Amino acid sequence: MKVDISVVIPLFNEDESLRELHDWIVRVMQANNYSYEIIFVDDGSKDKSWELIEQLGKENPNARGIRFRRNYGKSAALNEGFSMTKGDVVITMDADLQDSPDEIPELYTLIRHGGFDLISGWKKKRYDPVSKTIPSKFFNWTTRKMSGIHNLHDFNCGLKSYRKDVVKSIEVYGEMHRYIPVLAKWAGFTKIGEKVVEHRARKYGVTKFGLERFVNGFLDLLSITFVSRFGKRPMHLFGLFGSIMFMIGFITAAYLGVSKLYHVYTNLPARLLTERPSFYIALTSMILGTQLFLAGFLGELIARSSSDRNSYQVDKTSNL
Repeated sequence: MKVDISVVIPLFNEDESLRELHDWIVRVMQANNYSYEIIFVDDGSKDKSWELIEQLGKENPNARGIRFRRNYGKSAALNEGFSMTKGDVVITMDADLQDSPDEIPELYTLIRHGGFDLISGWKKKRYDPVSKTIPSKFFNWTTRKMSGIHNLHDFNCGLKSYRKDVVKSIEVYGEMHRYIPVLAKWAGFTKIGEKVVEHRARKYGVTKFGLERFVNGFLDLLSITFVSRFGKRPMHLFGLFGSIMFMIGFITAAYLGVSKLYHVYTNLPARLLTERPSFYIALTSMILGTQLFLAGFLGELIARSSSDRNSYQVDKTSNL
């Protein structure tokens, strides 16, 4: 059966809000005559979340769930949810009722008829403490600068919509759920837009994320930037910097050597090379340059031996 919308909901200890969220989504789908599926991904909850998901699945054949044996994180939950989707448009939202299902019709329209690959929500007005909003603004500013996606204000918003091909072409792992737009861009999906969405005050429970997510998020951004740009050609990074450092050290050492010979030849007083700090700096630069070059060479050998070294995202084929 054709499915218009797949709603993927990762959750951890959200039993108080699941029934209300499910019923709200169903009302929106029925009001707009959408064929749909709801996929709950229980990320190792310790409360009664899974029992409630099983009950909802019995009541609604369009609702189903995945249960992890332990807590793996939001990225793992989204990745497993994406693998199960059947809808032409995939929408993700958090389970804490801070995302409004009333946004679904417009998110669907923007993907289905607006020509976008991905629409990211922007919680322009937020009901969060300053300890979350200020670091979040800095985090989003840094991500815009490093990723080149300048039209997004809120990369980490859980409310997003995707063309089906997007979620089937990316792999979300670690803490990469914050950078799904970046992953999509590097997979070749460049039609990325933004929609201002309602951010509701938390009705039940407490937030599951602390300030450490910003530190981990920055490290993950560095990771994805490196892998995306140099994953298949590490020599272009390590080899370049290694060669530059080696040449700086070599030229400095050569200058010191020639200067020493000149002073000896002309009977001028000259210090021993081993007494000059610049000699050790030049030597260290050559050693580090050689190590970086070898790292790039080994990385290149590993990349060329990888099973997906010639794996590319193909959009369309033609018999022309």
